[in-house]
Amino acid sequence: MIPEIRNKFNASYKEEYYQNLQQEVLDTFGEPCGFRISETPVFINKALKKKVFDACGAIIEQLETIDLEAIREQFIPKGLQCPAPLGKPHFLAIDFGLCTAENGEVVPQLIELQAFPSLFFYQPFLGNAYLKNYPNFPKGDFHYFFSNLNEDQYIEELKKLILDGHPKEEVILMEIFPEKQKTSIDFKATEQALGIATVCMTKITKEGKQLFYTKNGQKTRIKRIYNRVIVDELKNIPELKTQFQLTDDLDVEWVTHPDWFFMISKCILPLLKHDFIPKSYYLNDFPQDLVLEDYVLKPLFSFAGKGINLHPDLETINAITDKENYILQKKVEYAPLIKTNTEKNSKVELRMLYIWDKEQDKLKPVVNLTRMSKGELINVSYLTQDTWIGSSISFFQE
Repeated sequence: MIPEIRNKFNASYKEEYYQNLQQEVLDTFGEPCGFRISETPVFINKALKKKVFDACGAIIEQLETIDLEAIREQFIPKGLQCPAPLGKPHFLAIDFGLCTAENGEVVPQLIELQAFPSLFFYQPFLGNAYLKNYPNFPKGDFHYFFSNLNEDQYIEELKKLILDGHPKEEVILMEIFPEKQKTSIDFKATEQALGIATVCMTKITKEGKQLFYTKNGQKTRIKRIYNRVIVDELKNIPELKTQFQLTDDLDVEWVTHPDWFFMISKCILPLLKHDFIPKSYYLNDFPQDLVLEDYVLKPLFSFAGKGINLHPDLETINAITDKENYILQKKVEYAPLIKTNTEKNSKVELRMLYIWDKEQDKLKPVVNLTRMSKGELINVSYLTQDTWIGSSISFFQE
């Protein structure tokens, strides 16, 4: 998207830079990354940066006008609602596909949004790893942090948000079978940055309303949970045994409250309007003259691209009994924008990551996550032999 930068980067690229980056991952975390890392970061110019932030600002402004309690009642059955105080959404991830408009300009198109933590600690590591291991990195004012943060300030912001003044022993990162998750590298990055433990939900004990885990052989009270458990995953694990549920009345603080995963998600896409937001309809209320081949069928509460149907038809739709749990979203055609040192260019999905700023009482941008692909569906979890694709980060031009 900055041709002179891209051409110079590609011309001076060496495979040893990429190998050195992967070695740094291994040296830092003791294991390779669970998903493919791209050979290149993405460089975003000032014009596209403005469009992205304009779209994010419009989305957040509209979130403030939506009756989220009504969304909660509509989409979360009473038996699945967590009784803890809802509080604020501590995190927001806004995903855009980068596309080409009719006038040839590069524009962002909203794919989905999630009030759920993403790879907040791995991404800064990755950005810094590109800077350290790529001597061909372009000169100039490029940044992957936002809100005028540097690395130390960023970590301090996340520490305040997640620990909220608690001793690190009283705060855990909770996941289900964390060692099996592809995102386990982010858990390790979180442990290194905050000093908190990653604990499997199955290893937590419950006494009354209190939760405990074992730390250095000692039973330790859990006061605050940095929650990385996806409800959908729990439902898909047969015979899962835990001493508590996310819906229990517990004497614990949540970062973030489990219900935000449902409330700010694909379920509100049909309510959002903007030039960079494709039209969406609930499956139980869409125009009958809709040209289905122009739309993607998505389950509301799936994660990591599971259950997406890129080619829906009436037969498929009519067979769905819980239509209220699906949307039709106008297809976004990702543009092959990133020139690579291969036969095919790569497409880009950009995830803007926000956190709740307690002092300013609002969400603010802090960092980004970028994924690259040459296929029809962008998902770094899929096995492929392609190169110059995978997990990445975008550097924004100042």
